[in-house]
Amino acid sequence: MTNLNPSEKALVPFVSVHNMMKLIHHIGLEPMLVGLGDYIEADFKRWELFDKTPRVASHSEQGVIELMPTSDGDVYGFKYVNGHPSNTADGLQTVTAFGLLANVANGYPVLLSEMTILTALRTAATSAVVARLLAPKGAHVMAMIGNGAQSEFQTLAMKAIVGIDEVRLFDIDPAAMAKCAANLAGQGIKVVACDTAEEAIMGAQIVTTCTADKQYATILTDNMVGAGIHINAIGGDCPGKTELAPAILHRAGIFVEYPEQTRIEGEIQQLDADHPVTEIWQVLTGQASGRTDDKQITLFDSVGFAIEDFSALRYVRDQIATTGLFDPLDLLADPEDPRDLFGMLQRAG
Repeated sequence: MTNLNPSEKALVPFVSVHNMMKLIHHIGLEPMLVGLGDYIEADFKRWELFDKTPRVASHSEQGVIELMPTSDGDVYGFKYVNGHPSNTADGLQTVTAFGLLANVANGYPVLLSEMTILTALRTAATSAVVARLLAPKGAHVMAMIGNGAQSEFQTLAMKAIVGIDEVRLFDIDPAAMAKCAANLAGQGIKVVACDTAEEAIMGAQIVTTCTADKQYATILTDNMVGAGIHINAIGGDCPGKTELAPAILHRAGIFVEYPEQTRIEGEIQQLDADHPVTEIWQVLTGQASGRTDDKQITLFDSVGFAIEDFSALRYVRDQIATTGLFDPLDLLADPEDPRDLFGMLQRAG
């Protein structure tokens, strides 16, 4: 009798949404954001080891579907992710994602994971790691413009990693703002709901913009942005989608993940192709300066980059090794004779 049970070689650890949520609660949300931030920072400091390419995007009128690959030479990773701003009207997520890590030496996957929740976590952790570098000293108030699915994660990452103790909320949808305020209640941070974006920015040293419309938009006008603040612009992430008035960009020191991708997708798609920007990895390794004075406006033109997903998956792989919060998935065919895949199929009948 042929044994049809999958062998160990056929099984790949799979982290479902259920197990991802259990993992977050096991570790604690804020400690996990800090841990993710540490892994992201460590990998950006290894920048030169990684394969780097702009994500492969398939655009439609409704949104975009993307693949985000990278490798450090030992491990290969990719993320599948979509962005469909109108999905919420149908009761669907704007962003969904899953990701994979594989062994470069033999090509075998070593982890498959949900990344809808994990992307929210890694995006927030990246924002906070960069804000810790660029925000003015003593920054403790953030304005959160756009209160959708990312807003609570952004806020709590800034609390855990940067040390903010107040968030000022604004969204054109009062229900979204109420949702965010309710979710942040009891999280150890002062929450102020505001009637306008201008009101939200008053007194804030960090301004995060995270709106969803796939269009050129002006969420922040030039007159709204005073000296000395740090802007964390994360809503613009594809061609034709921006949030900031061009005049703000000309006044700011601009920091990016990967210029070849950001010039296509970020706020700087509004600028000339040779407009100077600084790469975050250069600041983290001491090869470039971050904030240079108290009055400088710093802008993190964040579009998300594959190394951040690689870091997040690497972090999850390390955590499940001790927690066991995964399911073994029968993903790979493993015939007794590697040359006899057909025979394996025949015997299964």
